[in-house]
Amino acid sequence: MEIRPILSAMLRSKTGAILIAAQVALTLGILCNALYIVRDRLQLADRPSGAVEDDVFALSLSPIHKIDGIKQMQLDDEAALRAIPGVKSVTWTNQVPLGQSSTNTGFATRGDQSPDSTIVATVYTGPGSFVDTLGLKLVEGRDLNDADVIDVAPETADFIPRSVIVTQAFARKIYPDAASVLGKPLYYSTGDNPKMSTIVGVVERLQTPAAQSDPKSEGKGEYSVIYPIRALDQYTQYLVRTEPGQRSRVIAAAEQALGRRMEDRVLLPTYTLNELRARRYRADHALAGMLISVMVLLLLVTATGIVGMASLWVSQRRKQIGVRRALGARRIDILRYFLTENLLVTTAGIVGGIVLAMALNQLLVSQLELERLPLGYLPIGACLLWLLGVLAVYGPAWKAASIPPAIATRSA
Repeated sequence: MEIRPILSAMLRSKTGAILIAAQVALTLGILCNALYIVRDRLQLADRPSGAVEDDVFALSLSPIHKIDGIKQMQLDDEAALRAIPGVKSVTWTNQVPLGQSSTNTGFATRGDQSPDSTIVATVYTGPGSFVDTLGLKLVEGRDLNDADVIDVAPETADFIPRSVIVTQAFARKIYPDAASVLGKPLYYSTGDNPKMSTIVGVVERLQTPAAQSDPKSEGKGEYSVIYPIRALDQYTQYLVRTEPGQRSRVIAAAEQALGRRMEDRVLLPTYTLNELRARRYRADHALAGMLISVMVLLLLVTATGIVGMASLWVSQRRKQIGVRRALGARRIDILRYFLTENLLVTTAGIVGGIVLAMALNQLLVSQLELERLPLGYLPIGACLLWLLGVLAVYGPAWKAASIPPAIATRSA
């Protein structure tokens, strides 16, 4: 019964109501999309790498000048690291998960396959067990062993191991219709002289150093292949897995142990996988934090606008409130009037905000290649703004309802 007179009153002075509705619409449009982007970025940053990150660190050394006997140097380094109490597994490696510097190549399922149709994956190489060192979950087949390992000099261009391990994501991509990829060929090159390996094992996941997040290529950040190769490279890098809770102590001992051996090398900064994860996803966390700040500010500005407009309406209708109270209106009637008025304005803004949210999301999809906004975010945002409107107007409305009739009807 009160809606019709409320609408009539607002139509006689509609500027304030239009401004509040527009503010609500803008807030809802930005809020829904910002919430979705924040959730997307945080979920991305929380993706499991496949490794036991709390127990693994990467240690690397750079040569000062040419080093002779590289293989023996690596073997001695590995032996020195394994001798440290608390070390569980060690391997030389060409790259590190989440390290952001990677070696990638295209793979095919046939030797006569077009190079344009190959699937690009990152290639981890090392003579040790990545399954043991990183704590990977082997879901099919076997781990690589010493008999699989080949030594490769940096100047060697054409090399390919007999056996390799792939991730589940890469296996599904390159052999989408196969029930199992064990024993399947994996071609490193195509054409007149194709080079082939055989898949002997599959791990659940192993993120690439870049940990790509392309929404159009689900799982691309886990397209990884493990080669049993010892690269006789001047630059040396080791992955070390420790017993739980021993990593900090082992890092200090490892740096000291290799420090006594690095006559021709310089020890570079040591990174844990947790630190590498923080560096890799630093921009995603920063974006999420910025958007959260924007959302909070928008909600505060909207709430402030509602409070200000409601206070103005209370001041303008002071005599009318007094007359209604004198004629028998209860406090709850005055309170309900202003709450209903605010709900009508907020609802109009929410309707416009839904349209704006979808339009803004369409722009983000076309320009930034984001996925479409799930419809579930719209009712969540709408309920949040309805609640915000009620809370914001409650103070001025209760103040209006508390004015005694005798005071409210006095002339200014």
